[in-house]
Amino acid sequence: MPERRFTAACVQMRSGRDPGANRDAAVAGIREAAARGADYVQTPEMTSLVERNREPLFEHVTVEERDPTLAALRQAARESGSMIHIGSIAVRSGDKFANRAYLIGADGEILASYDKLHLFDVDLPSGERWRESATYTGGACAVLAATPWAILGLTICYDIRFPALYRALAEAGAEVLTAPACFTRQTGEAHWHVLQRARAIETGAFVISAAQGGVHEDGRETFGHSLIVDPWGRVLADAGGSEPGVILAEIDLAQVADARARIPALQHGRPFTVERIDRQVPAAQ
Repeated sequence: MPERRFTAACVQMRSGRDPGANRDAAVAGIREAAARGADYVQTPEMTSLVERNREPLFEHVTVEERDPTLAALRQAARESGSMIHIGSIAVRSGDKFANRAYLIGADGEILASYDKLHLFDVDLPSGERWRESATYTGGACAVLAATPWAILGLTICYDIRFPALYRALAEAGAEVLTAPACFTRQTGEAHWHVLQRARAIETGAFVISAAQGGVHEDGRETFGHSLIVDPWGRVLADAGGSEPGVILAEIDLAQVADARARIPALQHGRPFTVERIDRQVPAAQ
C-alpha cells in the first residue's frame, strides 16, 4: 500500500514583471519548503510573470518547450527531491496564451498539465476591469493526476467558483483538490476563505492553494492567504496575509475516507431536471 501521509507546502509569492527574479523567488521558496520537509510543493498562479498588459507578455512568454521557468523548476524538483506543482505559468497558444499548471515529479519529469477552464472577465466596483478571455484561451478538460500519496485534482484560481468542477473531480477519485491563485484583494477579502473551505466540505477532500499576495508591479493587488484546508473544512495552514513566504501542513489521507463516511454526499447525488413556474398569482383585493 502507498504511504497515505505526506507534507504539503505552499510558496506564497509576489511575482512581478521580471521573469528571472520571479523564477529565482520560486526556486528559493521550493528549496526552503524542501528543507523543512515538504514532499509536495505548490507555487501560485502566474508564478513566472504577473502582467496585465498584453504586449509585454509577447516579449516574455514562449512555448512550453522553451520556457525557462518550467526548466528551472524541473531542475529544482530533481535537486530537492520534492514533487513540484507549478500553480501556473503563461505559455504561447496560437495568438493567445494558455494559463497552464504543471505537476512535476521528484525526477523532474512532467507528470500532468492543466489549462485553466474558467476565465475571469469582470468589471469591479473599484474600477478595475479584467478580461482574461482577451489574452488567454480557456481549457476544455478537467485533470486528475496520480501521486505516490493521493489523487490530485488540478484547478486554477477562478475555477474555485464553479463547484460542479470540484464535485466531478472528487467523484472521479480526487482526494486532494488544488486551486493556486492570483485572487484580487477585494474579492479575496470577501470570498477566498469561504470558497476554499466550501469546496473541501462539499467534496470531503483536502484543498491546497498557493497564492500571490500584495501590490504587484503592474498595479494589481492580490489577497495572499495561501491555504491548506482539511476535508472537514478546517484550516490547517494560512499564510496569514499578503507577504511572500512558505506554509506547510501534514496531509493524512485517512481523513478523506473519514469525512466521506460521515457525510456521504458524493454517493447521494441524484439526476434532476429544473422546472420553472411562471404562473401569475392574482393580486389581493
